[in-house]
Amino acid sequence: MLFAFYALNFRIGDIYVEILYLSSLTERAIARHEVREIEQRHTVDGPRQDVTLDEEDDVVIIYNRVPKTASTSFTNIAYDLCAKNKYHVLHINTTKNNPVMSLQDQVRFVKNVTSWKEMKPGFYHGHISYLDFAKFGVKKKPIYINVIRDPIERLVSYYYFLRFGDDYRPGLRRRKQGDKKTFDECVAAGGSDCAPEKLWLQIPFFCGHSSECWNVGSRWALEQAKYNLINEYFLVGVTEELEDFIMLLEAALPRFFRGATELYRTGKKSHLRKTTEKKLPTKETIAKLQQSEIWKMENEFYEFALEQFQFVRAHAVREKDGELYILAQNFFYEKIYPKSN
Repeated sequence: MLFAFYALNFRIGDIYVEILYLSSLTERAIARHEVREIEQRHTVDGPRQDVTLDEEDDVVIIYNRVPKTASTSFTNIAYDLCAKNKYHVLHINTTKNNPVMSLQDQVRFVKNVTSWKEMKPGFYHGHISYLDFAKFGVKKKPIYINVIRDPIERLVSYYYFLRFGDDYRPGLRRRKQGDKKTFDECVAAGGSDCAPEKLWLQIPFFCGHSSECWNVGSRWALEQAKYNLINEYFLVGVTEELEDFIMLLEAALPRFFRGATELYRTGKKSHLRKTTEKKLPTKETIAKLQQSEIWKMENEFYEFALEQFQFVRAHAVREKDGELYILAQNFFYEKIYPKSN
C-alpha cells in the first residue's frame, strides 16, 4: 500500500509537469498565431515597407519590470488604455522568466522592437534585464521606464507570492504551494528562499546583460545600475509612490498615458493586485537581513532611485491643499532673429 501511495504521488507530479509543459506550448502557439494574424492583416492592407509613421507614433516604451514591485498593477493600466490611446501592448515572455537573453535572442529582440512598424507605438513589458540597444547600431533607442521597491518588502512579497499566489489569479498553483513556513521562520532557520542573496535582483535588472551584473554583491554592478538609471531610463518610480509615478508619465508621455491617473484613482481597481496571506516580518527579522552587505547595496540603490524620483517630481508638480498638480509649461522663446517680415 505504501509503495502504491508513493507511486501515485510520483505519477501526479509527472502529470502536473506535463500540464505545465503543454500549457507553455499552448501559450507559445497562441502567441505565434496572433503575430501571424497581425502580419497577414497588414500584408493585405499594404506591404510593410510602405508603412510610414509619424514621429509621434514612431515610439517604443520598454518596461523591464522587476518582479513584485506592483508591475502587474501598472501594466494593467497600460492594457486598459491601449485601445483608447491607440497603441499596442506586448508581453515579453521569456523561457522560465529568465531575465538574461542569449546573444542571438538579443539581436532578434532589438530587430523586432525597432523594425516592427505595425506594433508602433508600442509598450513592451516583461521580466528582462536592461539591454543596451546602442550596442546593436540602432539609431533610435526605445524609452525605458521602471519601478522599484524597498528591497526587503519586495523579497517578503515574493516569498509569500510563491506560496499563496495573489488575488489576480487565485486558482493558479504556485511553485512553493503547501509550504506554511512564515518569512520570519525562514530567516530564523537560515532558509535559502529568504537568504540575503535573494535580495540581489533590482541592481542586476538595471545593470543589464553583463556577467558582472549577476555577481551577487558586485560594487561594479551597483555603480553601473546607478549609471543606467540616470542615463538610460526616462523615469524610474517607486512602488510606495506609484500614483505620483503614473501622474508624471501622463504629463510627460500623454500619447501613451492620457487618462492613467484618473483610471488609477477612480477605476474599478482591476489594475490592483495583492499577494495573499502575507505576514509582515518582525523587527528582529528585518534587523538580521540589514546586517548583510547585499542588503546595504540593494538599499543604497533603492535610496538612490528614490532620491532621483523625488527630485524629478519636485520640479514637475506643485502642492495645494494636500493635492499634487502638474506644473504648466514654464519656459518660452523670445528674442527670435532674424525678424520675419
